Amino acid sequence: MEIFLDTANIDEIKHIVRWGIVDGVTTNQKIFLNEKGINFETRVKTICELVRDKPVSVESNGKTLQEMLDDARKFTKIAKNVVAKVPMTKDGLGLEAVKMLSSEGIKTNVTVMMNFNQLMLATKAGATYVSLFYNRAKDAGENALEIVTEITNWIYENNYKTKLIVGSVRNPDDVAQAAVAGAHVITIPYKIMIAMPFHKKTDETIEEFDKAWQEFLLHQKV
Repeated sequence: MEIFLDTANIDEIKHIVRWGIVDGVTTNQKIFLNEKGINFETRVKTICELVRDKPVSVESNGKTLQEMLDDARKFTKIAKNVVAKVPMTKDGLGLEAVKMLSSEGIKTNVTVMMNFNQLMLATKAGATYVSLFYNRAKDAGENALEIVTEITNWIYENNYKTKLIVGSVRNPDDVAQAAVAGAHVITIPYKIMIAMPFHKKTDETIEEFDKAWQEFLLHQKV
């Protein structure tokens, strides 16, 4: 299983990259809105350099097929590890864009998906990644955890190379549940990532061991 960091903040990326657990980065329009006063293409290039050859998803704002294609082609010229993020649209234009981009050798991440059917269609269209919005799907009444298991099994049974990304996680427990259910990738916001190493009992135990060590030093023979 891979872990992506869901951010466009340079300090956050630098911090978590040092942990040695980052396999890629995902971004979206709301994430870039948080990074006020920056140049979009410069920031994308910097992120790509920070994670080297690992995938960085950058989302199209296009409404028409041509706009989606133009965005994807433009973004993937910024750096070789950019993955073109294409929304699942109700009119099927997102799927059409993915099919065409796939035929051009452009890697894609189909996003904003809430159910099995959407994920299945995007996989068949040739998506490199398919993104389930885990908690937004739950908010809509879907059994998100069951969808994770069902789509990963279906991808495996049908010999597709597409990877499922689980996004829209809201706490560390979501990460654990998605991992156990078989997610290929989980994309995690920084505030959740930095909470994951913490456990109250771990801190209490370290404190206990530190006190024991100090007592040992007082009584050790010179």
